[in-house]
Amino acid sequence: HVQLVESGGGSVQSGGSLRLSCAISGYAYSTYCIAWFRQAPGKEREGVAGIHSDGSTSYEDAVKGRFTISRDNAKNTVYLQMNSLKPEDTAMYYCAVDLGLGYYGCTVVAGTYQAADFGYWGQGTQVTVS
Repeated sequence: HVQLVESGGGSVQSGGSLRLSCAISGYAYSTYCIAWFRQAPGKEREGVAGIHSDGSTSYEDAVKGRFTISRDNAKNTVYLQMNSLKPEDTAMYYCAVDLGLGYYGCTVVAGTYQAADFGYWGQGTQVTVS
């Protein structure tokens, strides 16, 4: 019943910025973990950032200091602000939600997230950095 829709991807020059949005509907839970994953062709899907319902955040080491995950509860939307983009950031970006991962599962380094732990996924939005 949970639906997620990503937007905001595009093509940007190295060093540029993008803000991805994930609009979430169909849930009424107070505890959750919402994450951004990315997957490049021929690569494993990897966790990029996550945010717990209490506001705690987590980042993959390669993006820490450049990316910021945030939420707007009134709009049921999670954002990923991406600054200082590099060609290695090129990938399809997905948002995903898990309703039972818990605080510790959500706040570990996002690069350790397991995609199988997230039951609901968006369709993805492409980010290309050149």
